[in-house]
Amino acid sequence: QPTKPFHGQQLISQTNQSVSQASFVRGERSIPSQIGPNSIPPTGQPVQRPNVPIGQFNQQRDVLPSSHSTPQQSKQPMVSSPIVGMPHIGQLPSGLQKSEPFQSMVPQLRPTAPQLRPTQSDPRPTMIASPQMMHSQRQASFQSPFRFMPPALSPEQSTSAQNQMHDSYTAPYQGDLKENRFGNMMPPPPLGFPQSSQLQQHTSAVGIPQPGTSIPSQPGSYSQMPPTPGTFAQPGGHPQPRTFTQHGGVPPQPGPYSQPGMPPQPGIPPPSPGLSSSMSPDGQPVQRPVAPLQPPRSRLDPDQIPSPIVVIEEDRMKRSGEEFTTNEVGKIPPLVTTDYVAVDGGNATPRFIRSTLYCFPTGSDLAKQCAVPMSLLINPMADIDSTTERQPPIIDPVQYGYSTPIRCNRCKAYMSPLMQFIDGGRKFQCQLCSCVSDVPQEYFNHLDHTGHRIDLYQRPELHLGSYEFVATADYCKNQKLPKPPAYIFMINVSYNAMKTGVVESLCKELPLILDMLPSETSDKPSDIRVGFVTYTDHLHFYNVKSTLSRPQQVVVSDIQSAFLPLLDGFLVSWEESRCVVEALLDELPAMFADCRSTDSILGPVLQAGLDCLKSAGRAGKLFVFHNGLPSTEAPGSLKNREDRKMLGGDKESVQLSPVNDFYARLGAECVAVGCSVELFAFANQYIDVPTILPVVTLTGGSMYRYSQFDASTDAYRFLRDVERAVSRRVGFDAIMRVRSNQGIRATDFVGNLLMNNTTDVELAAIDADKSIIAEIKHDDTLGRDAGALIQVALLYTSVGGQRRLRIHNLALGASDQFADVYKSADQDTLVNVLAKKASRALLKMPQNEVKDTLINQAATALACYRQSCSSPSSSGQLILPECLKLMPVYVNCLLKHDCVSGGSEVPVDEKRWLIHLLSTMDVGSSAAFFYPPLFSLRDLDSDRPFSAVRCSADKLEDDSAFLLYNGVFLFLWLGQSIPVEWLQRVFGVASINQVALSGAGFPELEGNRKIRKLIASLESQSCRNAKLIVVRQRDQLEGWFRRFLVEDPGPGSNLSYVDFLCHLHKEIRNKIS
Repeated sequence: QPTKPFHGQQLISQTNQSVSQASFVRGERSIPSQIGPNSIPPTGQPVQRPNVPIGQFNQQRDVLPSSHSTPQQSKQPMVSSPIVGMPHIGQLPSGLQKSEPFQSMVPQLRPTAPQLRPTQSDPRPTMIASPQMMHSQRQASFQSPFRFMPPALSPEQSTSAQNQMHDSYTAPYQGDLKENRFGNMMPPPPLGFPQSSQLQQHTSAVGIPQPGTSIPSQPGSYSQMPPTPGTFAQPGGHPQPRTFTQHGGVPPQPGPYSQPGMPPQPGIPPPSPGLSSSMSPDGQPVQRPVAPLQPPRSRLDPDQIPSPIVVIEEDRMKRSGEEFTTNEVGKIPPLVTTDYVAVDGGNATPRFIRSTLYCFPTGSDLAKQCAVPMSLLINPMADIDSTTERQPPIIDPVQYGYSTPIRCNRCKAYMSPLMQFIDGGRKFQCQLCSCVSDVPQEYFNHLDHTGHRIDLYQRPELHLGSYEFVATADYCKNQKLPKPPAYIFMINVSYNAMKTGVVESLCKELPLILDMLPSETSDKPSDIRVGFVTYTDHLHFYNVKSTLSRPQQVVVSDIQSAFLPLLDGFLVSWEESRCVVEALLDELPAMFADCRSTDSILGPVLQAGLDCLKSAGRAGKLFVFHNGLPSTEAPGSLKNREDRKMLGGDKESVQLSPVNDFYARLGAECVAVGCSVELFAFANQYIDVPTILPVVTLTGGSMYRYSQFDASTDAYRFLRDVERAVSRRVGFDAIMRVRSNQGIRATDFVGNLLMNNTTDVELAAIDADKSIIAEIKHDDTLGRDAGALIQVALLYTSVGGQRRLRIHNLALGASDQFADVYKSADQDTLVNVLAKKASRALLKMPQNEVKDTLINQAATALACYRQSCSSPSSSGQLILPECLKLMPVYVNCLLKHDCVSGGSEVPVDEKRWLIHLLSTMDVGSSAAFFYPPLFSLRDLDSDRPFSAVRCSADKLEDDSAFLLYNGVFLFLWLGQSIPVEWLQRVFGVASINQVALSGAGFPELEGNRKIRKLIASLESQSCRNAKLIVVRQRDQLEGWFRRFLVEDPGPGSNLSYVDFLCHLHKEIRNKIS
């Protein structure tokens, strides 16, 4: 008998707690050590086991033996597994070979892995250890299951081992290329397989097994699974483990206790706890000590994998408030969630252009292997805070002594810091096409000793990345300078619109909104003209000329060929006709209060507005407030064709595509005139958004959708949306072109735009809330020294009627090394680009194909990094580059979003509208759209801002409140046990059931001032006002709220963040192999 009979058992138990279960990925099995280095077998003699190199067990294969084969006896002891029916075997029987039956069973296994938590003093990146690493370190002292202690080594060995370990984290680019490693990432289980939480519930339901006992079979438990490797099928379909004794490696003979869970036979005592039963050579049962069963261990700890919350906070702490100067080639900007000051140093700031890569691959082959798209996110009219940042200066060539902007003779690029002056300043060489052009005499100036013009800092186009030229008549249609634009408000006054309060709310607030019409300068009144039309099943035009005492109405009942009945007095100046317009808005609600018409038209309304602008010779916008399906017999009439069952299937694109091209053709006509459409849709039922939407998207407009509109709760949000749409700065009748240097070119564009050729992007209107994706492709090899040079030119008409050219220049790096490319990635921009391409693909192919494309692209990019940039390591580790470590979570959020995964539970109109939102969303809005921040509202007194937590139900607390914001919805979640004091301070009520918020949001109380400040800060960063929804714990709305907790499993087959990380790792391994 051993001197310390329980020492071996304690060591075995401790080792089992620190070592993960077997790793099954693509038929491979990595088997950790199950017996401690000095564990004591029943004979009392210590057994020394040699260390096994890392990765040795990854090369071993295991299969399920056939029913006609007899596996050879194993000489390794068997230790009971935490999961019944899945034993851990130290060494595979030599007779087992690789075969397909085992591989087919791999998805049914769900092994788990422990997590190692490095101390804060450890400078290396976070790595969750794999079982192979633990196996190679069996000599370690396991002081804690989360603290990895290396074995004792000599000084020389210690130095060498430390260097190798350091290299495994940062090699081959030490200090420059950071990466994150996660060990033994396993694929998710198939549908129906218990999740980890279900496994814990199962264990707690039957109790943690005691030594020497087994878990009885339960319906739906693991015992109902097919036999796993190392088990034999028993009668009744219950797989049982193949057990081996420690006595000479002889398998147990049939006996009363050879099968776990069997009742004791008469006359034979039951086994004692902690002892296993087998038959001695004389046929008598023998009890031997075995390691106790351990409770199932959890999978990867979500707190140990990359978190957007942590990354955002780290970037804010490091770069918040700093000046980001664009005076370096390929300089990576801060995250979009960081508050920084952009300084133009010769390149366009990230406010105007962001790139997925700030160092392009030099060749197309390199770019294809890298699989990170080369794309630019262009927001040419972005809002700039004039108090901290400089607006692009406006350059009038006439004031500088020359008549027109200076351009390259060959590629027509505009004068910029990309030009190089030569021959004493008499000529300049274009860096885009290498053409040498003469400098006009009126533009000539001498060069200094460095080769720069002596007036370099007196001319903005020579030292800034963004600026504007005042265009001449040569840049205008028909060689005529444009007139100021016009806004036409077209209001549906049918029965449904009047009943919901839309018309009354709009007419009451519209005079205050018109005071915010944009102007060239803040001290001048707006030059924009305004007009008004109402409609039901016919049209009403209004004469609001300033000389009239009251407005006049003209009715057009011929909707088959609508025309403009008046021109003089229809489009007027708001300042001059204020009194008449206010009188009209006061009379409209009463004028149509008794309207009983439920018919609606839309095509003739848009055609009439287009004719108004065309006749007036002005660009402008149509603000259409529409209600219901336009089913009246007229141009553009539609019928209800909604079929939700098609969503999520192979024919989903049929429902998401227009039924005809009427509104697409109308949109193209609007673009030719410079007419943009802003559609405010109030729909309680289907209105066929997929068919109507092209007239909005092609003209650069926006659609605002209000389902089940209630004036008491939704009017505030609706009016704030109208206010922003009317007051924001806009460029009209615009044309954009992207030029680049030799080796690359812009090949594709995504956004609300019209393309009549391959180079010119036509935009009826472009504002600060619209962004455009320009996809860049190689047509030759880029030079490393020259890099990638981009110039974006936007020709547009300002709100004051002035024709202008806005220029943005950007210089990026180029490299033939994968490491340089991956280090320059901008994951926020990358996810925005992937989302917009996916939104366009959803209109042409089934959503499953779109999902597969996204996963394949992410796996290809990360697999290329693993092969090309990372140091050799175990295949059980998932390695993520530092700049793309959030790519898996963002891609999973995109896959789970309703615009991609929405099925029959999502209305067709809503899904198509979400795709529309996504197609023009800027980077800042898309970050919250996919991973909404979740704020804990517990601390109301501290001066510190509310802290954001991971977007998971695990972070919700019964005695607290949380705020979730995604740009469209604003959820306030209240726990059932929230203190009464908190409710009284925030809402002025004593019960959670008494909480009721108005459309304007929180009541103005001192106790909720901090919450109102947070909401105002969130909405200031978005182009839309979110709908505030109160969700009480365990009420009906909580299921809807939990759909936005993106780290948790979603509806259907949508995986949690942890499971998707495992699935993505499997795809990466497949590509590498």
